[in-house]
Amino acid sequence: MAIVASLVTGTPGLAAAVPPPPPNPSESELQQAGQGVDERVGQVSTLINDVAAADQQLRALDDEVAIKREQVNKALVDLQMSRDAAAAAAGAVGISQQALRDAGAQIELAQTRFDEFAARTYKQGTGLASFASFLGSQGPGDVLDRAQVMKILATNKNSVMDALQRARTEQANKDSSTREAKQQADVAAVAAESRKSDAENAISVARSALAEQAGKKAAIEAQKSSAESALAAARENVSGLQSQRQAFVNWDTQRAAEQAAIAAAAAAAREVAAAAAARVAANQAAKDRARELATGQRPHTQIEDDTATDYGTEESGTVDSESEEAESEASEESEESPPVTTKPVKPKPKPSKPKPAVTGSAAVETAIDRGMSQLGVTYAWGGGDENGPTLGIRDGGVADSYGDFNKVGFDCSGLMIYAFAGIGVSLPHYTGYQYTAGEQVPSSEMRRGDMIFYGPNASQHVALYLGNGEMLEAPQSGSIVKVSPVRWDGMTPYVVRMV
Repeated sequence: MAIVASLVTGTPGLAAAVPPPPPNPSESELQQAGQGVDERVGQVSTLINDVAAADQQLRALDDEVAIKREQVNKALVDLQMSRDAAAAAAGAVGISQQALRDAGAQIELAQTRFDEFAARTYKQGTGLASFASFLGSQGPGDVLDRAQVMKILATNKNSVMDALQRARTEQANKDSSTREAKQQADVAAVAAESRKSDAENAISVARSALAEQAGKKAAIEAQKSSAESALAAARENVSGLQSQRQAFVNWDTQRAAEQAAIAAAAAAAREVAAAAAARVAANQAAKDRARELATGQRPHTQIEDDTATDYGTEESGTVDSESEEAESEASEESEESPPVTTKPVKPKPKPSKPKPAVTGSAAVETAIDRGMSQLGVTYAWGGGDENGPTLGIRDGGVADSYGDFNKVGFDCSGLMIYAFAGIGVSLPHYTGYQYTAGEQVPSSEMRRGDMIFYGPNASQHVALYLGNGEMLEAPQSGSIVKVSPVRWDGMTPYVVRMV
């Protein structure tokens, strides 16, 4: 039952879910598109090759630029090495020249001392007194010591002078090496300047190459972009109409599926209504109870107070034979009119708290069966009584705009009257009064067969709870009696339990 009710509930939305149909290309358009694809295959292949070639050229240019950049780095490194060598050579030249000057000064000092010694010896003689005088001795012992020194000096004079000469010769050689190092330093300095110039030229060449490469890259990228655009256009031309056809096929499949679902839901609704109507028709006792309640009831739409009117006749507001035949597809029940009487019957007053003639789960199912038997019946404001759907009335507004006064059907409270009449419960045709007609139970504790109300003081709407979060209702003008999910928004704090 819950699955069927869900199908019935979803029926109005299925048709609205299908979007407008997309374009559906003809076979000739598809054939022409296919020929166009064949013609563009070669062009697409060429474009793909052009893109690949452009990428290869870009990679080659990047490699060339990388090489030139490294050449610039090498020239700069060589320049710094040459400058370091020149600086080291210049330092060595300065040290060698200083050492040469120091050696020459020592030789000159030694030579001067020996020359002075020789001159004095020559003038003063070679005796002991001369040596003592020369050396400045201060006693006999000192004279002997000095004499010994003079002997050693005289003996080693030649060797000392030879050593000094050798030192001067070695220093001269060092000076020569220093001069050669200086020359090498000068050459290194010149080479450094040359490498510096080479580095500057390499940098200039690299910059030129970079600028040229940037231009080439921009041109190739433009070609690549053009090739990709042409390729995309070719592919779009290949698949354009085919995509439109596929979109139409998908839409048509969706439409067919949803139409099948609508048909299945409608068929399920008809089956549910027919089964409920069959059970209602078979329950003669419920029919008799409803007819008994209808007998003597003043129609709620009557304005004049005419006590001579027989409210038990067909003029009581129930469906006449023609209207009932028109509604036979919506309801399998064919309520018989009460027997015609010729004597006026005074209306029966309705009890404020009607008690059902039948109780228990059987009563609940009888009331629900009577309501479900009316699935698909047209909504008519003011319509419906104990015996079934009736002609609607005018409301001077929305209902009139839908022509409810010309429709035979139920409004929400009229549907409840019909459902509960089968168990001997007489309800007034107003939701606010129906809200106080039975036991009020917290809405959170509702169970199957309870009436659900909406609006302040139950003034807006009433529905019959079926269980599993679903309810039976006659919602509004332009709609039908149907099963809907329970709406909690706007629900009153209590539901009403008649059984």
